[in-house]
Amino acid sequence: MLDALTVTVSVAALALAAWCGYAAFRDQPTKDWHFIGMAVVSVLALAQLVIGIVRLARGEKPDEGAVIFVSYLVGAFAAVPAAGFLSLGERTRWGSVTVSAGAVVLAVLEVRLHDIWGG
Repeated sequence: MLDALTVTVSVAALALAAWCGYAAFRDQPTKDWHFIGMAVVSVLALAQLVIGIVRLARGEKPDEGAVIFVSYLVGAFAAVPAAGFLSLGERTRWGSVTVSAGAVVLAVLEVRLHDIWGG
């Protein structure tokens, strides 16, 4: 995988987690600006998904198997949008907590993706 993209996605996810965590601390639900941040992080995760699949199609192989790698790629792509969707149903501070947790999950998945690829 591309180490720079993995680090970028991780940093962006942790920044989103801190931002939404601060909103939850201030007793605020997710707002439009948070959804823009979620979109940015999701686009980065989508880029990683596409690059990962292209590298697999070119014949490169992860150390721990392609099925596990693709599963983690899809999970990483879905983590923040799923949390954002759940936050729409919970228009209290707990919606912000949900997005913050989803972003932390994405950062952890990025570390695991790096390990699966052979980093």
